[in-house]
Amino acid sequence: MNRPAENSSKRETVPEEPGDEVLVARVQQGDDAAYDELVTRHRGRIFAMIRQMTKNEADAWDLAQETFIKAWKALPKFEAKARFSTWLYRIAHNTVYDWLRRKRPEGGGELNDEVFGEARIDPASMTTPSVECRPDDALANNELRRRIEAALGELSEDHRQAVVLKDVHGLAYKEIAEVMNCSIGTVMSRLYYARQKLQTLLKDEHETG
Repeated sequence: MNRPAENSSKRETVPEEPGDEVLVARVQQGDDAAYDELVTRHRGRIFAMIRQMTKNEADAWDLAQETFIKAWKALPKFEAKARFSTWLYRIAHNTVYDWLRRKRPEGGGELNDEVFGEARIDPASMTTPSVECRPDDALANNELRRRIEAALGELSEDHRQAVVLKDVHGLAYKEIAEVMNCSIGTVMSRLYYARQKLQTLLKDEHETG
């Protein structure tokens, strides 16, 4: 009886992609190619977030590039106290806000963002409060997507970014607080006000459409 070839019963396995923490360690050891992998992995989400904040594709590409240059320079000091993606969002956030301040040095004030106490939410939660119209549900439809993007443009930068980070990118409240350098209660408050305004704007457009 002939024995089957030794490798015939073995399935070929696709090697798993290294995690961000592995690539970061490689970069810190001088592996420039590992940073290229990190850029390729995260550039789409970083560009999308910046695009939502700036509402301008050309500016978004420039600011995304600036974000990755800043991250490259700062990476030797990165200590992995937060996830790399959260740290990168934070750099993008600061880069865009610096740009916005240069463009609009006399920006208006924000609503009081400390309405909710931090005890009201679970910092590790990946779910959003129950509302009638969630932006991430509406994105499935092209027409609703157009309406929501227009409505997002009516929000303040802080409120718009909170919605984008939570409902589009799926960050947890704790991660958004780290990105935006604010308390978790502030994140919850910004999301509350943003969703209230989005619902009003979308309702008004639907009734007048």
